[in-house]
Amino acid sequence: MKKLLFIATLSLCSLTSFSQQTNKKGSYYITWGYNRSTYANSDIRFVGPGYDFTLLNAEALDFPTPISDFRTYVDPELLSIPQFNFHAGYFVKDNLSISIGWDHMKYVVTDGQTVRVTGYVNPQTSTPAIAVNPAYVGTFNQTPLELDPDKFVHLEHTDGYNYASIEIEHYKSLFQSKKSRFAIDWMQGVGIGALVPRSDVYVFGVGKNNYWNLAGGGASLKTGLKFNFSKLLFFETTIKTGATKLWDIRTTGRSVDHAEQSIYFIEFYGALGFTLKGSSK
Repeated sequence: MKKLLFIATLSLCSLTSFSQQTNKKGSYYITWGYNRSTYANSDIRFVGPGYDFTLLNAEALDFPTPISDFRTYVDPELLSIPQFNFHAGYFVKDNLSISIGWDHMKYVVTDGQTVRVTGYVNPQTSTPAIAVNPAYVGTFNQTPLELDPDKFVHLEHTDGYNYASIEIEHYKSLFQSKKSRFAIDWMQGVGIGALVPRSDVYVFGVGKNNYWNLAGGGASLKTGLKFNFSKLLFFETTIKTGATKLWDIRTTGRSVDHAEQSIYFIEFYGALGFTLKGSSK
C-alpha cells in the first residue's frame, strides 16, 4: 500500500509540466458508466469463537450483468444493478481536477475450488453454536480443502465490492480539432478511498446477505482517454488498478464472527460524461 502511494505521488509530480486545453478551470463534471474487473488471488481469514483459519490464494471473479439483459442498463430503476461507476469532479486548473467516485464492482469467490487452508476449526463454532461438518474440523497446515458453499465457506461482495474514493486527475491534450469541437485528452490519476461492501457470506452453512458497512480502505492509480465531443458531452475509457485491505467483513450476521482479506484489482470502465461550466475565478 505504501509503495502504491509513493509511486502515485511521483507520477503526479512528473506530470505537472504537461500542457492542456484551456478554459476548463472552474468547470464541474459528472460521469456514469459500467465496468469489468479482475482480481489477484487472495488470502481470506475467518475468525470467530472456535475457529481461526485462512484460505490461501482463493480465486475470485467479477459478476457482470449480461449484455443480453439490455433493459438493466437503460431502465432508470435498474441502473444500479450492473457493475457501475459514478464520478463527479471539479477542475481546479485547466489540466487538473479533483473528483469523488463510487466504483460498484462485484467480487465472487469461486465455489467448489480447492484451496490450501491454515488454522483450526473446532467441532462447534460461533455463538450460538454451529455444528461443523467433520470434514472441516481439525488443525490445518496448508491442507487442501474444497470450498463447499453449504458445508464450509461461501463469500461474495456482489452488492457490491464498493470503492468510494477521492481522486486527483491530470490531463494532457493529445488532439484538438481546428474549431475545438472534438478533442482527445490523456488522463492519469491517483486516489484513496474506503471500501463499503455488502457481503453475502456463509460459514459452516450459516450466514446472510449482510448490510453495507465500512470494511476497509485502499488506494488506486488510473489512466485513460477522454473523448470530448463538445463543450458539454464526453466519453472516457479508463483502466484503474488498486490495492485494498478489508479488515471487517461481515459473515454469519453475528457480531462475534468476521473475515478479513486484501484485494488487488484491475478495473476497466467506460463512462459517459457531462460538463457544467462554473466560475473560473
